[in-house]
Amino acid sequence: MIETFSEQEDEAWMEVALAQARRAMEQEEVPVGAIAVYHGHVIGSGFNRKEELHDPTAHAEMIALREAAVFLQNWRLLDVTLYCTLEPCPMCAGAMIQARLPRLVYGARDTRFGADGSIVDVLSAKAFNHHVAVISSVLETEAADLLQQFFRMLRNKK
Repeated sequence: MIETFSEQEDEAWMEVALAQARRAMEQEEVPVGAIAVYHGHVIGSGFNRKEELHDPTAHAEMIALREAAVFLQNWRLLDVTLYCTLEPCPMCAGAMIQARLPRLVYGARDTRFGADGSIVDVLSAKAFNHHVAVISSVLETEAADLLQQFFRMLRNKK
């Protein structure tokens, strides 16, 4: 059974994910944040740490999914909702399918790497035996603004 939340609850959880994104920005990482919610509790959280960890897989979603799996002591993340400030890339979308994640809520679209239809549509590809229910554009403006601020800051440094 997929645990569902009201629009207000989704927005409240997305605010928590946005706080993670702000942590990334403070560390000069691309400001993407994610949280894994299970029965009303955050069981995994992450923000982009690719630069810090020198790890191309250190995306916010991957970190939150790993923490959630450790918490549940199970790679199957049944009854978990992942909140992410940005549409997942193909790697993260694939991990969500592998984890049997039932539900994803995200903020801004990713026109460069998005795997929920912006570039490719991994999450609802009929060939897979699992499909993730997706709610997009939750606090989209706030998430997109953070990304724009970050990249403006980088351009100004040059």
